[in-house]
Amino acid sequence: MPRFGYSMICEQSTPQQLVDNCRRAEATGFDFAMISDHFHPWLESQGQSPFTWSVLGALAETTDRIELITGVTCPTMRYHPAVVAQAAATVQLMSGGRFTLGIGAGERLNEHVVARGWPPDDVRQEMLAEAIEIIRRLWQGGFQSYRGRHLSLEDARLYTLPDQPPPIAVAAGGPHAARLAGELGDALIAVEPRSDLVEGFRRAGGEGRRTYGQIAVCWAADREAAVRTAREMWRFAVPGWKVMAELPNPVNFEAATRIVKDEDITELVPCGPDPHVHAEAIRAFAEAGFTDIAVVQAGPEQEGFLRFWETQLSPLLQEMASAV
Repeated sequence: MPRFGYSMICEQSTPQQLVDNCRRAEATGFDFAMISDHFHPWLESQGQSPFTWSVLGALAETTDRIELITGVTCPTMRYHPAVVAQAAATVQLMSGGRFTLGIGAGERLNEHVVARGWPPDDVRQEMLAEAIEIIRRLWQGGFQSYRGRHLSLEDARLYTLPDQPPPIAVAAGGPHAARLAGELGDALIAVEPRSDLVEGFRRAGGEGRRTYGQIAVCWAADREAAVRTAREMWRFAVPGWKVMAELPNPVNFEAATRIVKDEDITELVPCGPDPHVHAEAIRAFAEAGFTDIAVVQAGPEQEGFLRFWETQLSPLLQEMASAV
């Protein structure tokens, strides 16, 4: 049976809500908590975007058991990898070794704000590989320098380091990124139940390592209300990753997804009060080979979802796993 995580979306919650929800998720029994790292929300209707690393500091201090993972940070443009290395090392210390650094090649939505342009995907993947090299060098201790094609580091040392550096999980939406994750990462992150990504990661060196999948759901006592909420808060994901990585601002996502229909969103997000609907969608990730599955509740009904998870969905998933 896979491990299960509670996914926090900064774009739809205040920092206080994120901390409160994570503490509740820990009490509910989730194994890990994933947190997004955005500058902008996807949609104006989401309405939030606090600084993830400040929230992580609070989470490290106010939780005791639950593992923490960024889902995901882009360590190449908005942040230099040296800054990410320092931030991750600090959270690893503050959390008592419960942190995993989840990283990816980023989206224009968040990275264009520093006015360095937006490279094509192949260049972003090259930048990500260089960023991983810089981060790992800094975690070794001592003064480090690096000259890459895209990124550089000059005579830098991290003075505050944990005994064990955090694992690095690499996000992948296609075969090239899955190979990079297997070659350079300690784990894989994906948002689709694709066995080809898991297999590509394992073939490239990731055999025996964790594979994290994330699925969005929308619980509500009334299915129609859940569908409305999912359409309002999660329709940004309907066009797919190639579009999601390229649009620059929430207003562009609003325009691009204005014509999304109920049937479009329900193909992507299981909605309503029936635990079997959600369990089947979650099980698709387990069948694709994911060892860890993070579940994100679209919209503000976080407390209701956590009760639903504790009393209905988690027991059903355990029952389904034991019947296999």
